[in-house]
Amino acid sequence: QVQLVESGGGLVQAGGSLRLSCAASGTIFSINTMGWYRQAPGEQRELVATITRGGSTNYADSVKGRFTISRDNAKNTVYLQMNNLKPEDTAVYYCNMNCWSIQGRGKDYWGRGTQVTVSS
Repeated sequence: QVQLVESGGGLVQAGGSLRLSCAASGTIFSINTMGWYRQAPGEQRELVATITRGGSTNYADSVKGRFTISRDNAKNTVYLQMNNLKPEDTAVYYCNMNCWSIQGRGKDYWGRGTQVTVSS
């Protein structure tokens, strides 16, 4: 069984910064794409950023130039550095990982989410 645990959320003023972390634990052979998604109240979950095992990144237009995704493959951890935060960034942030077992089975896993609140 694989578990993802996020940390680093909180309350910050507009213009401030936060760094989210998400660590995977369990029986994992490898992890392909890692990503961050967010869901604001009354809204659908949306992609924030993804990063492949090789380090290729993809960002939502709304966060380009402000957020940076990175990963540590040795630690099975993904990070999201969020700078110049805006009130519209307020949401629950979820990490997602595509994990593979040594038997060659792949599955997507989600964390439980961490709240990010940006005050104006």
